[in-house]
Amino acid sequence: MSASTLSPTAPKGGFVVLALFLVYVVWGSTFLGIRLALEAGMQPLSMISGSRFVMAGSILYAFLRWRGMPNPSLVQWRNMLVMGVCLLLLGNGMVVLAQRDVSSGLAAVAVASVPLWMALFTVIRGQRVGRLEWLGIGIGFAGIVWLNAGSSLTGSPLALALLLVAPLGWAFGSIWSRGRNLPPPFMTAAGQMLCGGVLLMAIGFVSGERWNTPPPLAGVLAVSYLCLFGSVIAFTAYVWLLHNVRPVLAGSYAYVNPVIAVALGSWVAGERFSASEFGAMAVILAGVVVITLAQRSKR
Repeated sequence: MSASTLSPTAPKGGFVVLALFLVYVVWGSTFLGIRLALEAGMQPLSMISGSRFVMAGSILYAFLRWRGMPNPSLVQWRNMLVMGVCLLLLGNGMVVLAQRDVSSGLAAVAVASVPLWMALFTVIRGQRVGRLEWLGIGIGFAGIVWLNAGSSLTGSPLALALLLVAPLGWAFGSIWSRGRNLPPPFMTAAGQMLCGGVLLMAIGFVSGERWNTPPPLAGVLAVSYLCLFGSVIAFTAYVWLLHNVRPVLAGSYAYVNPVIAVALGSWVAGERFSASEFGAMAVILAGVVVITLAQRSKR
């Protein structure tokens, strides 16, 4: 049995809760981190996305090799390259590019479609998604629509197109990875961050991004947060979830991330929100609860 398949015994509930907490809360804060890095003048692909994943992947890879984990095979590196293209180049890279023209909240909302696309790709692969899981997806999506019913989509057409590509790439890569010949989850996270990060930096330089002056301290701190918390910690937790729970539950973070992004906007940027918007957030969380209950019932 390969390391990418589900283990015969269910993971301990405490580890699942901890991994979900990291993915929910930390990734919810990365949208603000990306915004702060862009405002500090950091280049989107090479500095914010590429360097972040190269550094995070290098740290994790070196630690795992030091702990005695074998180097992945050529086939495994190929599979991690595909995941790096889908999850990091298309998924994360397109979000960063879009946030040059749209708010961090809108970017978080766009990512909320990931569980729906994951369910669709799961069906295409011939696997069944239960009615309760579909119900949770529907409730969560309804909450996202409610949350943004009165918002003005001022982003450029290109930015909105990027926000469509990003969740599609992320969802496809997440489902494609299941059952593939991959190393253990933590090495998988390190390998795809290295592959995706190198590609992001290369595309950034080819597209004209240059590091002509030393980056400002605010930009360095923002990228460092994205690297350590968003990549090393939260991304590794997400990869672990992909190997241990159903895809719909692993993707349920997309419903909580906008709630975190809104809360941070209120706290950090002084934004104000109505009772209706807080009600929408409650609906979003209800969708996550339904998906979690569906996961438990299938076990």
